Amino acid sequence: MVHANLKRWLLFFVAAVALAAGPTGYSQSSTASQQSTASPKKSSLIDINTASADELDSLPGIGPVMAQKIIAGRPYRAKTDLVTRKVIPQSAYNKTKDQIIAHQKK
Repeated sequence: MVHANLKRWLLFFVAAVALAAGPTGYSQSSTASQQSTASPKKSSLIDINTASADELDSLPGIGPVMAQKIIAGRPYRAKTDLVTRKVIPQSAYNKTKDQIIAHQKK
């Protein structure tokens, strides 16, 4: 019984140390590199409410016909409106969802 309690306390102690040391184990440079890679991605997002037909056509799975359908269906409240309003198929949306955004006019 004493041996089992000792194992539990040892396991608890090791888990507590691992959890406490976890966040400090990351270096600031890795966090900074993640932030720097995220910011160019945001700036390179194509706004489906303002993009030209050529910009939309450059997206994977979107051709000139779908680009015109996107333009004709503006404005969009969210990028998911492309699928819910049946402007483009789900398969095309899955290819482009990480490259588009729907900004709202203020």
